Amino acid sequence: MQARQRIHYVRSADGTRLAWARAGTGQPLVKAANWLTHLEYDWTSPVWRHWIQFLSAHFQFIRYDERGCGMSEWRAGTLTIREWTADLELIVATAQIDSPITLLGISQGAAACIQYAVLHPERVARMVLYGGYAQGAYRRDNVTAARAYRAMVELARASWGASNPTFRQVFTSRFIPEGTPEQLQWFNELCAKCTVGEVAGELLEARAEIDIRELLPRVRTPTLVLHARNDEVVPISEGRRLATDIEGAEFVELDSRNHVLLEHEPAWARFQEEVLAFVNGELTADAFSALSHREREVLALIAHGLSNARIAEQLQIGDKTVRNHASNLFDKLGVRSRAEAIVFAREHGFRR
Repeated sequence: MQARQRIHYVRSADGTRLAWARAGTGQPLVKAANWLTHLEYDWTSPVWRHWIQFLSAHFQFIRYDERGCGMSEWRAGTLTIREWTADLELIVATAQIDSPITLLGISQGAAACIQYAVLHPERVARMVLYGGYAQGAYRRDNVTAARAYRAMVELARASWGASNPTFRQVFTSRFIPEGTPEQLQWFNELCAKCTVGEVAGELLEARAEIDIRELLPRVRTPTLVLHARNDEVVPISEGRRLATDIEGAEFVELDSRNHVLLEHEPAWARFQEEVLAFVNGELTADAFSALSHREREVLALIAHGLSNARIAEQLQIGDKTVRNHASNLFDKLGVRSRAEAIVFAREHGFRR
């Protein structure tokens, strides 16, 4: 069953109202805002639904609509990497997350994650970057692509809200060229539900001006970079740049043309496998060390199949105390049940 999400609002320092949501339990994962999202509309969409289900099933998943888009205020205000990173800082602070977080940066969201990790290395346990880039379209060494992008910006300003969806179809088909008619129609409708033409043009132009190359060598956070081989929105060379210039970063090339991976394609299954392997591998190094002596005792007995009553009897403590210890160790390990705790302990070689 899909986790329930809770949507909240918060105001940034310049007064812009931002909408953010939390769903799921376990290790906190915060997704920086990326192009065209709507917290409520995405929840059941054929394009983003499987992303939300996967992330909220394995993490305490926190996401937000960027300024100018979705359920956040459509008055975009200033749009630079400084504002995007400040918005990410605000959401993390508002969510009151105590433990180090996993950051997920999709597309332009990667830039905000990278700057946040450089500014707050103690707050970030690891980063996952998908379809990301350090240089926007105007900063890359490709005059033809930059010219085409400028034309797209002007068309967005002029034709975004038109009743004829022809422009939106051209625009969205670049994001999911292998999408079904239903998925493409949904993405076309998302455009009109998320923002207005003038703001869409501002958002697109701001992305094209991104240049954070100088930050990449300063990243000290374990990083996984994934990129679709034939991504039509962000070339794979940008993903390779991130993986090359971020020290120790892992790189995974996915067999897809889609900028937003779709549920039916093998690349989506590979994405899930790689993310879980990366996160769990990082967690294993310190997850068990975070447990208290008593929590380790309780976990060892859970792993041997003992009930709470039997554990209480063996450790000579109350049933309620056992439940409290179990709840605490579940949170620390990022699992949701005794069964998951047993599997986690056995797969990761837990020893009392």
